[in-house]
Amino acid sequence: MTFLLLILLGIFTYYTLQRTVAKVTKTPPWLLWLVLMAPPLIWTGWMRIYETQLPSALVFWSLAICFLLYWILFEWGRKDLKDGNNESPALKTESAIHPTVEPAPVRPIEPTEESQLRSCFPWSVYYIQNIEYRPQAVICRGQLKTSATNAYQQVKENIEAEFGDRFILIFQEGLNDKPIFLLVPNHQQKKAGLKQEQITRPGLALLLLVATLLTTTFVGTRIAGIETTAISSNPSLILQGLPYALSLMTILGIHEMGHYLTARFYKIRTTLPYFIPMPFFLGTFGAFIQMRSPVPNRKALFDVSIAGPVAGFIASLPLFIWGLSNSQIVPIDNEAPMLNTDALNPRNSILIALLSKLTLGAQLTSNMAIDLHPVAVAGFLGIIVTALNLIPVGQLDGGHIVHAIFGQKTAMIIGQIARLLLLLLSLIQSEYLLWAIYLIFLRLADEPALNDVTELDNKRDIFGLLAIALLILIILPLPQALAGLLNI
Repeated sequence: MTFLLLILLGIFTYYTLQRTVAKVTKTPPWLLWLVLMAPPLIWTGWMRIYETQLPSALVFWSLAICFLLYWILFEWGRKDLKDGNNESPALKTESAIHPTVEPAPVRPIEPTEESQLRSCFPWSVYYIQNIEYRPQAVICRGQLKTSATNAYQQVKENIEAEFGDRFILIFQEGLNDKPIFLLVPNHQQKKAGLKQEQITRPGLALLLLVATLLTTTFVGTRIAGIETTAISSNPSLILQGLPYALSLMTILGIHEMGHYLTARFYKIRTTLPYFIPMPFFLGTFGAFIQMRSPVPNRKALFDVSIAGPVAGFIASLPLFIWGLSNSQIVPIDNEAPMLNTDALNPRNSILIALLSKLTLGAQLTSNMAIDLHPVAVAGFLGIIVTALNLIPVGQLDGGHIVHAIFGQKTAMIIGQIARLLLLLLSLIQSEYLLWAIYLIFLRLADEPALNDVTELDNKRDIFGLLAIALLILIILPLPQALAGLLNI
């Protein structure tokens, strides 16, 4: 069973690398695949040979070393691919939108068309001062004379009237903080007569869903305290893993459906949610969707990004509280790791402590921990996943959120600060060290929206700050003064 699931994971991982990473690096996909598959292969071999639970040190160091090796190989291939091209990130937007297209000509428009291009920028909307021609885009620099929303909409209509669908128009802040327009050649218009690419693969989504249900159910039996040998003699015992499996998959599924439905609302082409099965650890590496068309504006970027964590958190709360009410109180083990669900110390998180005290009341005292019910384990993991996604770095949901609120350049500074703070926090709670290492390998730069200049309204700014506050409540340990007040 484990061997079959490992094969499925390997096939899915290689397929994903071929579809995504292979387009932006010259490092052979099979080599990157070997690095990614090394940890599960090592863990499976250990469990087969020693028939014991995986040591936490083995899990940590295998992941850390493979993360580092993967990053080195990936960046080595990207450096070779660039061939010394040191252009600014603002000029690399085309690769984010059409990563597989052929290079654009150095001058995407004819000299005789420049007057038509200038006429698309009315002086009362955007007074154009300079036009630069680059392989990736035509850059139009000037002075903004009206609101960013009105300017983008009017210039977009003018460009479409003059040039049809030859260009994708992007509006973003330049290096001098002044808004610039970029006309990116739209290579997709060459395929207008062809059938549109099929991006929703229900067969693949269903296969991964079933595989993940099997792996999480298998892991759920261990969480329920059932030995593998007992399952061999009585296969019906595997059903004891369903409460954990169904709860966790519900949380992850609702999280991704939050992203998916919001993206569809904004007419962003996106894949169905895909689960990632894993025959050990948590039973899954989560789920994901891929957006295959650019985000129209920062409002859409914010809404799509925050919808997932909010939906997943709302789904996690009732499951966690119900599971807590069916959990057992046990003596505390101060040396137990944070994620030890057999003796969870709720004081490692402000939010977990408050929810635990609210649910368990006087049963929970300062010298007691919680042996979590399998449903509570799933709810707890859902809350942890929410926190991980809300970290304001790069491609994480939190990175998109701060990008939408503060703009791309400020978001990169916030991301760098978040990396440092989490690294410092890992000195207090060592469980966060793996998170801190993971964040090092995430790109700080986020892909811009088409209109990346128009700012959010106050309501969304407040919701974004509340999301960051939720992150803080989850990851920070309970202050001693508050612990004394609550008697936990």
